[in-house]
Amino acid sequence: MQNKNIILGITGGIAAYKSAELTRLLRHADCNVRVIMTQNAQEFITPLTLQTLSGNQVYTKMFAQDLELNIKHIALARSADLVVIAPASANFIAKLAYGLADDLLSTVCLATTAPIAIAPAMNKIMWQNTITQKNIASLQDRGINIWGPAAGDLACNEIGLGRMLEATEIFSLIKNFFTSKILQGVNILITAGPTQEALDPVRFLTNKSSGKMGYAIARAAEQAGANVTLISGPTSLLNPPNVKRIGVISAEEMYSQVIKQIKNTAIFISTAAVADYRPAKTAKQKIKKTGEELTLELQKTPDILAAVARLPKKPFTIGFAAETENVKKNAIKKLQTKNLDMIVANKVGKNLGFESDNNELLILSKNAPEIKLSYAAKTQLAKEFITIVANKIKHKG
Repeated sequence: MQNKNIILGITGGIAAYKSAELTRLLRHADCNVRVIMTQNAQEFITPLTLQTLSGNQVYTKMFAQDLELNIKHIALARSADLVVIAPASANFIAKLAYGLADDLLSTVCLATTAPIAIAPAMNKIMWQNTITQKNIASLQDRGINIWGPAAGDLACNEIGLGRMLEATEIFSLIKNFFTSKILQGVNILITAGPTQEALDPVRFLTNKSSGKMGYAIARAAEQAGANVTLISGPTSLLNPPNVKRIGVISAEEMYSQVIKQIKNTAIFISTAAVADYRPAKTAKQKIKKTGEELTLELQKTPDILAAVARLPKKPFTIGFAAETENVKKNAIKKLQTKNLDMIVANKVGKNLGFESDNNELLILSKNAPEIKLSYAAKTQLAKEFITIVANKIKHKG
C-alpha cells in the first residue's frame, strides 16, 4: 500500500468520527490520503482534524478563489488509485447512482477513472428503503464496491442493518484491494444455503445448512478478484461485499437460476445443501391434524450439480459433500458418478459442518493427491480453498 493515492470522501453522518481512525491507519500504512468533505460532513467532524491526521490539505469547496487550487480539484480525480466514501449517506448514494455532480466530492467521483468503494451508513429503515436498494444495485452493476453496512446499535437508538463498518474493517478491505488478485476477472457462480420445499402455506421440508461456508467462499473469491454471483437459499447472512446475490427458495428455483446464470461461467462451486426430494403435491391450505400418521409422497428434485457437469462446455465444476459416515468413500463416488472436476468433503456433527462457524475439509480431484484442510474457521478455510482452486485452474490452463 506504500505511496498509494487514496481519496477519502466523508459525507454527513455520525459515523464520520470513524473516518478519523481510518485516515490514521492509512497514513501509518504509508498511503497518501487526500480527504474531501461535504458541507454536511463538517457538522460532525472538523476539516482541521482530518488535515492533522492526513498531513494534507482537506478539500471542502467546489470552487476556490485560488486558481491553482481549482486545478488541483481536477488533479485529485486523475491521480487517485482508489476513491473511498466513508461514511456514504443515503443522499450521497443517490447522487452517485444518478450521476449528479453538485459538490466537489460527487464531481470527483464522476470525473475519476479510479475504482470507487462506498461504506454506507444510515438508519435501518433508510437502508431497507426500496429506492436505496435500487441505487445500491445500480452502483454494483457499474462496478462500484459496496463495503457494508454492518448490523448493530445505531445512532438513532435502534438496532439493525445500517452501521458503517469499523475503520479497521475498511482498512482491511482497502489492503485486500491492492493485494495480488489470483482470480482477477474470472466469472464464478456459487450456490449456498438450504432450500425449502413447501408442504403447505406454512410448512416446508429443509435442512440445517446455514450457508456460512458458501458465503465465506463467495467473499474469498471476490477478494481474489473474481466476478462472483451467489445463488442463495434462505439464510440470515449478510451479502458479501461486491457479490451479486440472487435469492431463491426451492430446489427448482435454484436449478432455474443456475441454468440461467451459468453462461460464461469459468468456475461453478456448489456448496448449497439442495433438497433431494420435494412433496409431490403442495397443499393450498394448511394441512390439518386428522390422525396418528401422515403419509407424504415425495418426488426427486433436479440434480443441479449433475446438470452443470453434463453441459457440452461445462465450467470447472466443484461439488460439496456433507457426510455423517464414510466421508472419503462417499465423496469419491460423487466425484466419479457426477463427472466433477473437484469435490470438497466434510463430516457433519458437533462443531462441524452445518450451523457451525468452523469446519475441516477434504479436497479430492481427478488424478491429483487429496488435500486436507485442518479444523479452522470457515472464513480461513475459504481463503485456503480459493487459493487451491486458483492454482488448479492455472495449472489446467
